[in-house]
Amino acid sequence: MTDPLRALVLPPLGSLPLSRAATDRDGEARPTEHFLDDLWASADTRVLPLARGKAPVVGNALRLLGPADLARPAMVVYLGRVDEGYADAGRRVVLAVFDEEDAAVAPLGQWLGLREIAASLDARDTGLFVAGAAIANWHATHTHCPRCGAATVPTHAGWVRRCPRDGSEHYPRTDPAIIVSIIDDDDRILLGSAVAWPEDRYSTLAGFVEPGESLEAAVVREVGEESGIRVESPEYLGSQPWPFPASLMVGFTARAANTDAVPDREEVRSLRWFTREELFAEVRDEKIVVAGGVSIARAMIERWYGGPLDEEPSEARP
Repeated sequence: MTDPLRALVLPPLGSLPLSRAATDRDGEARPTEHFLDDLWASADTRVLPLARGKAPVVGNALRLLGPADLARPAMVVYLGRVDEGYADAGRRVVLAVFDEEDAAVAPLGQWLGLREIAASLDARDTGLFVAGAAIANWHATHTHCPRCGAATVPTHAGWVRRCPRDGSEHYPRTDPAIIVSIIDDDDRILLGSAVAWPEDRYSTLAGFVEPGESLEAAVVREVGEESGIRVESPEYLGSQPWPFPASLMVGFTARAANTDAVPDREEVRSLRWFTREELFAEVRDEKIVVAGGVSIARAMIERWYGGPLDEEPSEARP
């Protein structure tokens, strides 16, 4: 199937794995009274079950069910209508959130997490899974009103939580984070190993945007704080949702004005400059592990590298 995003003018990283989607979110329908009840009563509705971040997967596709195939849980959210080009085009999809995987809904071996299966899913299923995981995480962590502490109730087909005490409405949050490929004058890339990771795992530097801060300013600040490197001329590469639990990763590349990298030891354990030949050899020899295939970090590293990391640098570079 065609990814609708490909019809747009895309940034340098193109259509990233978790950015793909083929569903109209149909926001105009959300406020309709009894909308979720009507959807659950319709045999045409498709249901995406989700439990602890896992959904049923058969082969390389989500297993979408009919409402009659499972008991309606307390949390149901409308995800939208399937785009043209799919066998179930126009059908509406709802998310059904369960506390744990249920063998009565799908065999336990079919329940998989987004990171495990995202690279194999098509645009429709990727978009549904990403949206479902993100909105389920939000509901799980925003159950009470931040103003008065009262328990809130879902409205607008699951996309708003309303406080019955003070009438305030609360909307799903997305936390923007920058992620940066840092390149020096010798065309090397700087990769770091986070304190929370195994010592052999390396990736690009990243951090959350602070209130009142531009994306570009966050690039300069985060890189400086974590590595002591001063970067110049941040250039936007692309973005990708990362619903673990609620981030939007905004990718940049930037030039290093100095190369004396010093890890902060609080978030970053170690930092290394790599040539293409060095990175290829260390990945091949399993001395280091780099970011996985569905992450924006992997796309950024391979953009600098010139192709897949399992190819020799001389062959990979354009």
